[in-house]
Amino acid sequence: MNNSSHFDFIIIGAGAAGLMLADAMISDDFFKGKSILLLDRDTKQNNDRTWCFWEKGEGQFDAIVHKKWNHIFFGGKQFSNRFNINPYTYKMVRGIDFYNSLLQRIEAHPGIAFKQAEIHDVSDDGKIVKVSTSHETYLGVKVFNSIFNYRMAKHQEKYPVLQQHFIGWFVKTPKPVFDADQATYMDFSIEQKGNTRFMYVLPTSENEALIEHTLFSEDLLPKEEYETAIKEYLQKELDTTDYEIIETEMGSIPMTCYDFKEHHTQNMRYIGTAGGWAKPSTGYTFASTARKIPVLLEYIKTGKPLNSLGFKNRFWFYDLLFLDVLYKDNSKGYHIFETLFKNRNPKLIFKFLDEQTNLWEDIKYISGCPKRTFIKALFRRLF
Repeated sequence: MNNSSHFDFIIIGAGAAGLMLADAMISDDFFKGKSILLLDRDTKQNNDRTWCFWEKGEGQFDAIVHKKWNHIFFGGKQFSNRFNINPYTYKMVRGIDFYNSLLQRIEAHPGIAFKQAEIHDVSDDGKIVKVSTSHETYLGVKVFNSIFNYRMAKHQEKYPVLQQHFIGWFVKTPKPVFDADQATYMDFSIEQKGNTRFMYVLPTSENEALIEHTLFSEDLLPKEEYETAIKEYLQKELDTTDYEIIETEMGSIPMTCYDFKEHHTQNMRYIGTAGGWAKPSTGYTFASTARKIPVLLEYIKTGKPLNSLGFKNRFWFYDLLFLDVLYKDNSKGYHIFETLFKNRNPKLIFKFLDEQTNLWEDIKYISGCPKRTFIKALFRRLF
């Protein structure tokens, strides 16, 4: 396409999914000579989020990994333990480092343009997709949209919709407070108040850490409630009231097994969180997205309608039962995780959550959970 407003591919949103897809396209010879437009309302020059994931050995993002941990801590009401997670490593990628790294490669490539614009409307007439922005209208043969709105999933009642929501503080203390080689994966020692609530601590040194108050629940809290929980945790569990808040972050990630396929069209597909790529049972999105991008890339090459690709597998049903349990009684979350970490090694837990286990390992994992709770959920879902 030669017209400056016409493109072979348009990617809406320069977050994890959008940038990974753009980077994958410019790195693949199939897309050589194709015109690609990347749109985002933001310039992506702020450290607005932190992504974490686990993996064995080195990975594709190691060059921008900000911190790694070889141990994790799980804290419960009756069971707590520090685990060595070898051969896994728990890794942190800061948003700003991810943006800088991928945008540097993208902006140096002649086949792609990155423009800042507010998206007003996206429509597919069956032949071409029209993307209307605050400045002008672009036409794309294929469009990939990462703009998410909870209305996309909440218009139905068949599948529960929860949120992984949080506020986090990057704090710096004058004295050593943190174990720099241990990430607190979940600490349920805090008051649950009828929800699934835990603290998440990612130390980057003995004096600095990201501390998040996180919930798996249906509704958000007032901002003050998250912040009060962080203050109390610093004082009671980490024995410090002397700290400086360097940065803050907040977020909400959908936890649902709702299939977003009704929102896709032949020529437009939602990706990332908007496409249901967040792991429903945990809210982890970064690694899940990285695994789905190569599958999507190969599918694009087939030329088939974009709304025909599906990602549903048996893990989808496992996640659905878990969400059914939390939706019916949100206070059960801490007991489920505590029972699981008491009965099973984190290595199996990580492998299962990565959807890499075989059927026997699935059974071993599931049998480590509270059995009666999930059997009841299974019968409710089936009958």
